[in-house]
Amino acid sequence: MFVVTMTYTAPLVEVAPWRPAHGDWLNDLISRRLLLAAGRQVPSVGGVYLAAGMPVEDLDQILATDPYVLNGVASHSVVEFVPLLVAPGLEDLKL
Repeated sequence: MFVVTMTYTAPLVEVAPWRPAHGDWLNDLISRRLLLAAGRQVPSVGGVYLAAGMPVEDLDQILATDPYVLNGVASHSVVEFVPLLVAPGLEDLKL
């Protein structure tokens, strides 16, 4: 499993035009359970995603298709982890 942080690399005025396409991209990944959660950072400097377990190379390929990345207004950082302890009802997140 992965925690992905997305950081804006351009002013918000340059990010804004790509927000609808980025939202569609996130919704597609969530519908396919490639991402399990996504949201904005506070303050608004980017976002955070929880990604399903997969080869890191596959995740890198997915992240490269982010409209924000394609348009040069954001970058991603990836941390892989193994969930050993989970809240009741989230046992399927454990490997």
